[in-house]
Amino acid sequence: MRSAVLREQGAARPYAASRPLGIEPLALAAPRAGEVGVRIERASLCHSDLSVVNGSRPRPLPMALGHEAAGVVEAVGDGVDGVAVGDHVVLVFVPSCGACRECRSARPALCSRAAEANGSGELLHGPSVLADAAGDPVHHHLGVSAFAERAVVAAESLVVIDRDVPFDIAAMFGCAALTGMGAVFNTAEVRPGQSVIVFGLGAVGLAAVMAAAQVDDVTVIAVDPNTDKHELALRAGADAVATPDGAAELVEGLTDGGVDVAIEAVGSARVMAACLELLARGGALVSVGLPHPEQELAVPALQFAGAGKRLLGSYMGDASPARDIARYVELWRAGRLPMELLHTDTVPLDEINESLDALADGRVIRRLFVPGAA
Repeated sequence: MRSAVLREQGAARPYAASRPLGIEPLALAAPRAGEVGVRIERASLCHSDLSVVNGSRPRPLPMALGHEAAGVVEAVGDGVDGVAVGDHVVLVFVPSCGACRECRSARPALCSRAAEANGSGELLHGPSVLADAAGDPVHHHLGVSAFAERAVVAAESLVVIDRDVPFDIAAMFGCAALTGMGAVFNTAEVRPGQSVIVFGLGAVGLAAVMAAAQVDDVTVIAVDPNTDKHELALRAGADAVATPDGAAELVEGLTDGGVDVAIEAVGSARVMAACLELLARGGALVSVGLPHPEQELAVPALQFAGAGKRLLGSYMGDASPARDIARYVELWRAGRLPMELLHTDTVPLDEINESLDALADGRVIRRLFVPGAA
């Protein structure tokens, strides 16, 4: 099969010239016990993929990238229940084991066994099932490796969905929706009458805007330096938009002493510090973005105990994927989640390096790939 493989991190931009991702033929083994074979119909390009390419997220190499996708089940390994050949599925990047301390505490997005497997480039139920033309192993990306014609994943890495959900929509439920909407619904537990500010209007930030707009009588402020994204945020449900320089003025005019919830979807310690300053007493900052490991957060410590402010980490939106994807699909069906706004376009997988530039430049929100197209 054809797959996009990264062999060296930190390539120079433009990526269209340096071409860090090569489309290579890879061998893919059959599903083992607990695993499922999937034909990838659509795969989405996310900033987390870009973070691996540019070196912000160190990963074992070589690695077949891609972690947000939808497809059709082609094979089912021994011991897998509830999944059948022909099922349409959304792939998710944390395959909760169900047995570790985090899973037993109803926090499957923090599954320690999944974190170990994802960090090592293996699958939840065993080592990599990918090999290159020389027969050498290739690591999996977050248990998925979706920039490919096919994938073998742990059964816990997928959620079955209704067949009438278009793949262009379904693919985006696996990361953008789970992360952004979960930050609002699960981590912050936004309540009616509160105010929410979202920094960073990529797919995750826009998904957070959509989710906040579902809560009754909530004021939603959306912030991004790229003004081309402001109209999208308004269509997603924001009440007001601003560049970072204008955020404080908007908060002063639209809230009574600060926002109740700030969603940081940039991946910047500096932006996290700015969000804390905009919080009302007792407000919560939800950290969704993934800063470079060397970034450190330096803020006045007194604002936590002294003003009751909270800093909450949110990985994959504290999601329970089967529960949450079903919920979000129904909201989309009802016309309440305009997921189509996130979908910029769909192109062949061969355009992946050019697409990295488009994402880094802010020219696309979610670009989807048709892996089988040459």
